[in-house]
Amino acid sequence: MGFTDTRFNVNLSILFTELPLLERPAAAAAAGFTAVELWWPWVDAPVPERSELDALRDALNDAGTQLVGLNFYAGRLPGPDRGALSVPGVESDRFRANVPVAVEFGRSLGCLTFNALYGNRVEGVAAAEQDALALENLTLAARAVGEVGGTLLIEALNAPESPACPIVSAPKAIEVVDAVNAATGLDNARFLMDLYHLSMNGEDLKEVIDRYTAKTAHVQIADNPGRGAPGTGALDLAGLLGRLRKSGYDGWVGLEYKPGDAPSAQSFAWLPAEQRPAR
Repeated sequence: MGFTDTRFNVNLSILFTELPLLERPAAAAAAGFTAVELWWPWVDAPVPERSELDALRDALNDAGTQLVGLNFYAGRLPGPDRGALSVPGVESDRFRANVPVAVEFGRSLGCLTFNALYGNRVEGVAAAEQDALALENLTLAARAVGEVGGTLLIEALNAPESPACPIVSAPKAIEVVDAVNAATGLDNARFLMDLYHLSMNGEDLKEVIDRYTAKTAHVQIADNPGRGAPGTGALDLAGLLGRLRKSGYDGWVGLEYKPGDAPSAQSFAWLPAEQRPAR
């Protein structure tokens, strides 16, 4: 496979999870990677103790890894939750409390790209009510991110694995992106194009790339079926990433795949060592 011109980063919330969180940056560095991304690591703590934030910051810095993407608090992930910002009550409050904490943590590490997962539909709550809450919270997040010159990401998940999430197509995610930008006037909301999720939805990936690259600020990949490493499924990921580059995308591509039964470090045979460091 040819991935020569792609800037890869490793998602430390799905790879190297056989290790404690604070050991994962060094493990990624040992495998040859210098850029990483994270889901919010403290699923029960939108506002963790300062000592925990400091320890993770030190682990990233000591390993020489650059944090290039960070999720806001999204509930139990992995797990039954698919975000928090559209869920009324405690979860919405947790998301709001997390926003300034996550933005400051990211800023302190030079990370200015933040992913805000929408959330599942809730029984007994009208969809319109949830969507209004979501727009309110996304507007709040976009403004907070804007204060540090950052970008807010909106991601489409996939319907087979996330049947209660309403953001399960590229057009729907773009609709939310446009709504947030209209509400804030900041134009700092962008699409997170996850090729695995979109392929699980049965979307035409070439058409998605051609239509939405200009509104895309981050890309994630895993092969399909199986959500494994490139080459374990049927997706032409090299061709799709080449199409993205030709469409003008020059940002990060997050490796957000399951490593299988072997240690994560053994799942990178598809990518030559010289192509792993950030460029």
